[in-house]
Amino acid sequence: MTASAKGTAEEPGKNVRQKAGLNRSILNSGWGRIRTYTQYKGLRKNKLTITIAAHYSSQECSRCGFTHKDNRPSQAEFICQACGFMCNADFNASFVIKKRGVRAVFNNEVSIKILRKLLSVRS
Repeated sequence: MTASAKGTAEEPGKNVRQKAGLNRSILNSGWGRIRTYTQYKGLRKNKLTITIAAHYSSQECSRCGFTHKDNRPSQAEFICQACGFMCNADFNASFVIKKRGVRAVFNNEVSIKILRKLLSVRS
């Protein structure tokens, strides 16, 4: 989304300055606020909200757990090289993240921290 528009020496890019400004506004738009907002909403509904690392979730099979870069032949397709499971890549990654979250809760790897700022909003 924030790829450069410079182009090459043979084919220079178009509207480079405008694209640079757009990139700056995209990167400054506060994507990190999603976590805080999600925690706030979960706290209001008395739901547990945790953060799980998503590393290699797009390459890990949600059925057998096999992780390899060849499991993801295209942007939208997931095919496990070990068990043959086929699925949409985004759905598979969401299942993997869900499993990691459930595992973290069962293994007591989750520490519950309530931010004072969020707690004061509830009152």
